[in-house]
Amino acid sequence: MRFPIIPVRYFGSWKVYLSIALLLFPFAVLSACPFCTMQGQTLTGDVNAASLVLYGTLKNAKLLPGGDGLQGSTELEIDDVIKDHEIRGGKKVLMLPRYVPPSKDSQYKYLVLCDVFKNKIDPYRGVAFLPESKVGTYLNSALRLMDAPANEKLKFFFNWLDSADPEIANDSYKEFGNADYKDFKAMASTLPADKIAGWLKDKATPGFRLGLYASMLGHCGSKDHSKILEDLLDDKEKRLSSSIDGVLASLVLLDKEKGWKRITGTLSNPKEEFMLRFAALKAARFFHDYRPDVIPVSQTVEAYKPLLDQGDIADLAIEDLRKWKAWDMADQVLGIRAKEAGKVAIVRRAILRFALRCPGNAAKAFVETARAEDKRAVEDAEELLKLEETPPSPPVPDKKAPAPK
Repeated sequence: MRFPIIPVRYFGSWKVYLSIALLLFPFAVLSACPFCTMQGQTLTGDVNAASLVLYGTLKNAKLLPGGDGLQGSTELEIDDVIKDHEIRGGKKVLMLPRYVPPSKDSQYKYLVLCDVFKNKIDPYRGVAFLPESKVGTYLNSALRLMDAPANEKLKFFFNWLDSADPEIANDSYKEFGNADYKDFKAMASTLPADKIAGWLKDKATPGFRLGLYASMLGHCGSKDHSKILEDLLDDKEKRLSSSIDGVLASLVLLDKEKGWKRITGTLSNPKEEFMLRFAALKAARFFHDYRPDVIPVSQTVEAYKPLLDQGDIADLAIEDLRKWKAWDMADQVLGIRAKEAGKVAIVRRAILRFALRCPGNAAKAFVETARAEDKRAVEDAEELLKLEETPPSPPVPDKKAPAPK
């Protein structure tokens, strides 16, 4: 449960809307966790950015007469100070300039994040926790590790992944989602394989976590653990979960021959569910982008060939081949235009994008023909490629005066 407390001064600022757009459409980061479905700002990051963070009980909420139903005040009885500011003055009770409706039976405690503006406390976000939550311990410990080595921080968050508090458990998961793969790889090899195997066998484990847990097991487990991953892949419900690509890739890490056969067999079977073929594509992509030491690049490119005849997924394969500069696949890619898969508009666009970047006479002739047929479409494709390939501008330094310590 959350209560949004948005300072009035932020409304109307174009920078806010630009920030939201950048959050919704972020530039892809190759090094981030490949099998995590949650990324972005974490509680630790939020707390670090806030001026004052308090944890406690909300009491005596009072509406402002004649207000809009939100104006008023609420007392915060402080149990824990996560991040202090001199403006608090050691007080154990603070008056928040916001009406927060009381929860039933006062069953929640709140983590309240505040800014300090014009020498006033400005609460802008609140997160509800059950009274028994250990969020104070979690955040205080995490903040002490802010400057610690990446592997030490990830080990800390690993120990909170199975927290009974969903806010803490999901926040820990998100920390892995933001982690660089090279840091994850080094740390994961030291994890307790049997504990992770237990998580994977637990029917209560959410489907979106399977990819991360399987990846952990793939780095610290043995060939004997591969049966657990095979059972997940054979489960009619779990095999179509959003993170099954991590299970496929991790099966290769534990049993290379069996796992790679499973991936290539899925990629070459157009009758398989789209989501499963897509998961196999992402698993194969993982080895190209992160682990060519396990599956050579040439072997990954070869595994993509059957996808070029599958109209519902060929565009994704072609896009990867373009990004990988697999120009030796030019004949196969350009040849799709005359096949059944080439009748799909999005596949035709992917072929054109490949041709626009591919060196060689065949690709040049393909583009010239396409330009003669639809000049505007080619120009649009060229412009989009330029936008995609232009690195983002460096962030503009914040010119605000630093907050008082």
